[in-house]
Amino acid sequence: MTIKPWRATCIQMKSRLATKATGRDAAWDVIKSNIDRAVAMIDAACAGQSPPSLVVLPEFGMQGPPHGGTVADWIEKSCYPIPGRITEPLQALAKRRGIYIAANQFEVDPHWPGRFFNCCFLIGPNGDVLLRFRRINTASWPSPHDFMDAYIAHHGIAGTFPVVDTELGRLAMLACGELAVPEVARVLMMRGAEVILHPTNEQHSPAQEAAKISRPAENMVYLVSANVAGGIGFSADGSVLGGRSRIVDFRGQTLAYDESTDESDKVSCEIDIAALRAARRDLGMGNSILRSRFEMYRPFYGEAVFYPANRFLAEPMPEAGAARAVAEVALKNLERAGIVTPSPEPDAPARDVTMGARRLAG
Repeated sequence: MTIKPWRATCIQMKSRLATKATGRDAAWDVIKSNIDRAVAMIDAACAGQSPPSLVVLPEFGMQGPPHGGTVADWIEKSCYPIPGRITEPLQALAKRRGIYIAANQFEVDPHWPGRFFNCCFLIGPNGDVLLRFRRINTASWPSPHDFMDAYIAHHGIAGTFPVVDTELGRLAMLACGELAVPEVARVLMMRGAEVILHPTNEQHSPAQEAAKISRPAENMVYLVSANVAGGIGFSADGSVLGGRSRIVDFRGQTLAYDESTDESDKVSCEIDIAALRAARRDLGMGNSILRSRFEMYRPFYGEAVFYPANRFLAEPMPEAGAARAVAEVALKNLERAGIVTPSPEPDAPARDVTMGARRLAG
């Protein structure tokens, strides 16, 4: 079945920080104000001359991120299940407008007590939550990788890297700086993704902007990247600004872009899935995924054990500082692999960094 071009719109909205509130009730007042703002901006976009079929909200758009404290503190103050109190108004809006809404929140799941997740989720036009992607590459928050064996045993690979087949094509999600980890987008492409929805909350950086071009081009996917307006979540005083939402096609060409850091729904354009599918079937040099030689890289990935998995399998991570010991192990593994130069040692022998020498500690 041929999919007709459809419109995607980035909702570049401001987000208040629940972490500044005192207690769960006050934090909910902040969260509700963010939800209300999101609903109003989506309604305005849908009332325009070219209403979208799908909108993307920023990362941290509903709660903002935690600023210090323990995992238990953040769960108690600001975290909710999916579906739940945060998603319900967006689910009702998606059903009322007949659109897809992609968003992000800090989630708790009764199956994984004592943990929260930075979770991207997609709501369909019938109001159902169609997918949840819990961020894997985190700097100091709980990750499915921290208890990988148990997580994959419960959710499977399909639930860990979800891709949903819809009337708009095959959709996937990832958050913010995880776009700069090539393997995440690559795995989503390998699972069939045609459009990657990217809630983000970031200051401008050349590296992240380059990733917004590279990931779509190398995986032949569309990217719809919605950033926060005004101050980013990690800027307590709001002085570090976000903005610059962007939509990129499967050739790495920018289709829509807003240079400003203001609230906006200007980043909006048509997504042509039929053109992407034709390009993926082409036998010419322009089909980059057709000519990828993945077998050549398997030995390296098979031996790549740097940041160790399952370090919080038995007990959840209590606070961000607990990840330091894991990072120290990762650094030692990088040294053993010859990727990081170790601290100088007097009269140290030359290091063999051939494939046979790359046996890494866990």
